[in-house]
Amino acid sequence: MERYQPNPTPLTAADKVELERLKAILERAIADGVLTAEEMAQIKRQIRADGKVTFEELELYRQFVQEKVRQGLLVREII
Repeated sequence: MERYQPNPTPLTAADKVELERLKAILERAIADGVLTAEEMAQIKRQIRADGKVTFEELELYRQFVQEKVRQGLLVREII
């Protein structure tokens, strides 16, 4: 499935570093098949860390969390 990104701008080196940090956090958070409230808070903090939310960050979240929840491979903890 192809994603449309309006007005795409190239990622800066800093953006790429932030994206790698987010990816590492996502990988750790979903490793056990359960996404806790604290892990979700950590993901949100990382996405907002640089004061902006990029298409790439949202796409990573979609791939790592939303798709796995939809497929039944990941459960979100309910408080």
